[in-house]
Amino acid sequence: MWPDIPYQPWRDTCTALHLYTQIVGKYRLARTPWVNHSWHATLYVNGRGLTTGLVPDGPGGVEIAFDLIDHAVVGCATDGRSGRFALGPTTVAGFHTRFMELLAWLGATPWLDGRPNEVPDPVPFAEDRIERPYDADAVRRFFGALVAVDGVLKRFRTGYLGKVSPVHLFWGSFDLAVTRFSGAAAPLHPGGIPALPDDVTREAYSHEVSSAGFWPGGGMVEYPAFYSYAYPAPEGFAEARVEPEDARFNRELGEFLLPYDSVRRAVDPEATLMAFLESTYRAAAGLGGWERARLECALGEPRRPRSL
Repeated sequence: MWPDIPYQPWRDTCTALHLYTQIVGKYRLARTPWVNHSWHATLYVNGRGLTTGLVPDGPGGVEIAFDLIDHAVVGCATDGRSGRFALGPTTVAGFHTRFMELLAWLGATPWLDGRPNEVPDPVPFAEDRIERPYDADAVRRFFGALVAVDGVLKRFRTGYLGKVSPVHLFWGSFDLAVTRFSGAAAPLHPGGIPALPDDVTREAYSHEVSSAGFWPGGGMVEYPAFYSYAYPAPEGFAEARVEPEDARFNRELGEFLLPYDSVRRAVDPEATLMAFLESTYRAAAGLGGWERARLECALGEPRRPRSL
């Protein structure tokens, strides 16, 4: 649990894996009816890596999974067909071709939007022929981190009676996230996220949110980190006192950041991460005037019905 995942040694593999998840995620997006805030497009942590869940396509349903233990992409159809191909050094174009072949083998629809989202200077998948490495050990450790984080985010999710998202991985920004909603409408989002249609962004932020999650590094944050932000950010949010001490507000990003290593090295990593999640949420909800008494509840416990 809580493995060491420094970003720099595996950044090229991480970039490649990010683009591969975009290809698979865009297949789910293309075949699944729209769900609020793009929840229909995400991936989920499972027992061996990441999965689309069941996509309504082909013979009734198709599931695509990244096996990050044995390093393969695995597809299963509801009529019993299955197939797989190995994850390893390749190009994005090569991965795209093999994935289209896998979809056809499963009786699925081998089509998806061929352009990456939320990355600078996006190159269409089928035209990206840069050779990409594949560090299997780093990928396996990243999966271990996802498992650890997923468990804490799911427990944090239970302490809320209002609308709350699943814990899911957004392949656009490559982050594992959970989002709480106040129930109130939000001002129109300005958009402007690179390579993402503004109408998608505006639908995602149609209502007030407090969102938190984890990403392995990249962009302006060259280390694995947890984040928490509010939209719209209430007055005084950036100055709020949050836990633990290593958490800082990044004004360029407009969100609180906590290095993954601060959690990994803590005496109680789960409690440290939970303190970050709870304190940043309280800052957003308290300063934002959310109806907290109506929305909040005790964290869930196994086999214990919630008290009324």
